[in-house]
Amino acid sequence: MLIVIAPDKFKGSLSGREAADAIRKGFAKVFPDAIYELLPLADGGEGILDAFRDAASGETKETKVSDALGRPVKASWLFLDGGTAIIESSQANGLWRISENERNVTLSSTFGVGQLILEAASAGASEIIVGIGGSATNDAGIGLAAALGCRFLDDNGKPVEAVPSNMPYISSIDSSALRKLPPIRVACDVSNPLLGARGASRVYGPQKGLPPEDMESAEGAHLHFARLCGEHFGTKFEETPGSGAAGGLGYGLMTFCAATLESGFDCIAGALGAETLISKADLVITAEGSLDSQTLEGKTPHGVAKLASKHGVPVYAFAGRLADEGLLHEHFDGISCIMNSPMTLEQAIADAPQLLEQAATRLAHILAKSKR
Repeated sequence: MLIVIAPDKFKGSLSGREAADAIRKGFAKVFPDAIYELLPLADGGEGILDAFRDAASGETKETKVSDALGRPVKASWLFLDGGTAIIESSQANGLWRISENERNVTLSSTFGVGQLILEAASAGASEIIVGIGGSATNDAGIGLAAALGCRFLDDNGKPVEAVPSNMPYISSIDSSALRKLPPIRVACDVSNPLLGARGASRVYGPQKGLPPEDMESAEGAHLHFARLCGEHFGTKFEETPGSGAAGGLGYGLMTFCAATLESGFDCIAGALGAETLISKADLVITAEGSLDSQTLEGKTPHGVAKLASKHGVPVYAFAGRLADEGLLHEHFDGISCIMNSPMTLEQAIADAPQLLEQAATRLAHILAKSKR
């Protein structure tokens, strides 16, 4: 029996690889002779480096870049043997790097993401895949553009610093020194546009420290910036699904890098050959920290379930937190919360490996009985 284990991370407690290992250990207690293929996956945000590191051969590199507040940090990226570079944007502009009392989206920048892209291009990458998500920024990619050679000028033709607070003062764009880059594919796990009720500022701004009273000014700054970019480049990406991802980094990558936005799961799963492996399986197990209605909007477990269903393979899912179960059940042969008794969030995070392993063993026993 071939069992494919294809989870995403349990944010804050388990990487995708660690989750896959725990599930395998739990199943092996009941099915010791099964063949296990571990395929940790991601859907575009944090975890893309781990997914490719586990499944593809290449070299992990470190580059000194700026974090969202301009401080020097070391950021990892991958250079695969075939010439593709894998970048996780949150290595540079990640919210995880910024303490809660430091968050200030009016001054936070994606400059470091641009530095990572430049490093990958300079290393000779033939293609760059950028996973976006988990950002501390809401700058529509203005920092990225500055790193790549763009200058932003005020009414007097003087350069202004490329941060969101300065967007209203920009009158023109000088892109004469904009760096030419290899093809860039953006792995994106949300469909939000840059502007509007579902846009970057209104949906994601609050979690990054944007106060309610500054919401309209942030939206207005993005609108002004998008109009300038549209006039200068002849593009109109502000309503494109995914352009609002990572505080508008999706918009910036399309505008300044001619990047293409793709479903994060489809991009990563396709690059790693997930469908071929799943099509050969007798059973597929997936997992993520939370399963709810948002799972059905392109998250890893739903992507895995669709591939398994396409090939008639049963698929089961584990989660640390379950909600909207009525919506989920039709997409999986079974779903299960790994917590087996009331506990605090801190305890659940600390005990996640054991809880997931035990949940896998329980499911394995149920499946073994059903085969008798």
